[in-house]
Amino acid sequence: MQARSTSVLVVEDEVLISQLIAEVLCENGFAVHTVEAGEEALRYLESGAKVDVLFTDINLAGRMDGSMLAREVRAQRPELPIVYCSGRYSPAALAPPVSRSIFLKKPYNPADLCRLLERLTAISH
Repeated sequence: MQARSTSVLVVEDEVLISQLIAEVLCENGFAVHTVEAGEEALRYLESGAKVDVLFTDINLAGRMDGSMLAREVRAQRPELPIVYCSGRYSPAALAPPVSRSIFLKKPYNPADLCRLLERLTAISH
């Protein structure tokens, strides 16, 4: 499969889930960087790294959950598409979600995630 130029920042504190997501996305041609915490994600974004879409769990270890991370990221990169996911929370927990964001309920089909990311990044490019 031909590589895309689409770069995904995955924020997931459960290592096995993070590895699975990264593997599936890489197999489908995405460039993937994974971190376990919101603070790490912000440092990565502040480094100037290329990120086309943020994919974050809502329930994260540390001081910053995925909803807080999304608000911080939105302030820095207003155009960046954001995908939230959770098996514990509903979209109502985002109160309110940031603009240009989508909620994905866990468990999700990794192929559906790839299609979603393709659509989101096609719109933003």
